[in-house]
Amino acid sequence: MTPYLRPNIAAMQGYVPGYQPPDIATWIKLNTNENSYPPSPKVREAILAELGSDGARLHTYPSPSSQHLREVAGELYGFDPAWIIMANGSDELLNNLIRACAAEGDEVGFVHPSYSYYATLAEVQGARVRTFGLTDDFRIAGFPERYEGKIFFLTTPNAPLGPAFPMEYIAELAERCAGMLVVDEAYVDFACFNVLELVKRYENVVVTRTLSKSYALAGMRLGLAIGRPGIISALDKIRDHYNLDRLAQAACVAALKDQAYLLDCCDRIRDTREWFSSKLRLIGYEVIPSQANFVFASPPDRNGKRVYDGLYDRRILVRHFTDPLLCHGLRISIGTRPEMETTLTAIRDIG
Repeated sequence: MTPYLRPNIAAMQGYVPGYQPPDIATWIKLNTNENSYPPSPKVREAILAELGSDGARLHTYPSPSSQHLREVAGELYGFDPAWIIMANGSDELLNNLIRACAAEGDEVGFVHPSYSYYATLAEVQGARVRTFGLTDDFRIAGFPERYEGKIFFLTTPNAPLGPAFPMEYIAELAERCAGMLVVDEAYVDFACFNVLELVKRYENVVVTRTLSKSYALAGMRLGLAIGRPGIISALDKIRDHYNLDRLAQAACVAALKDQAYLLDCCDRIRDTREWFSSKLRLIGYEVIPSQANFVFASPPDRNGKRVYDGLYDRRILVRHFTDPLLCHGLRISIGTRPEMETTLTAIRDIG
């Protein structure tokens, strides 16, 4: 079938997600930044109510615009619903932003290391990729006074490292970008601040969010973006017209409305993150200060693969990257306190 494919599609390597073991219940799974706590109990209630006793409502299509979700998110974040779009995970938004802004051959930029899926999405579009490194003080190395690329993705807090870029630095980047600045806030609910106010200050800023992490809804595939109405309208044109099913829409509304549950869950994860980081440092690990629901930690011998293998043998999954910039360490998602205590004991045992 290769002769029938676009050459870049035939030649490209696909994105490889974190490993999902088939016998997942027998593992401590800390490799894909999922939330180890369950979602709000109100999510289950909303799904069952939407399903009904006989599932009869599933024979009709869901709301194509997810309008009620936009209204709930708008009230929560302080925006008119016309500034908000809902999506089948934030990955759908990242993909459609590239489709809307970058034609074949146009440049798409992002920090390396950050979310590697940006490169895959750009390659699918046929766009050119330009990456920028990080300085020791966590700024973008070599970023031009005027960046002429069509779109620049900034993950903050950064994945896989964990720190967040300062608000005013992100504002400076918005002023230096000739194209779109997409601030990917997948982990922002675990951080000390967000940059939603920049959407109102700069017409070229879009913020994307996901409900996979803090809301514990990775299995539902829910995301949203906040941007100027003209941008949101363009994204509406190119998305799947029924991109969120009925049960996902019901789950999203329930989750967004239960902010007390969200805050309690995030507090527990932050507390465990700081406890786990301090314990790792006591045994000689270098741990980058994190604003996310994971830490990037390097063992004293800087052999991340050795520790990864030792944890894997003990049925504890963490993320090891072969990238030369990252292979010395591990990205470890923050689970429950008992899960992290077991992980710490295993790391000590591995040595």
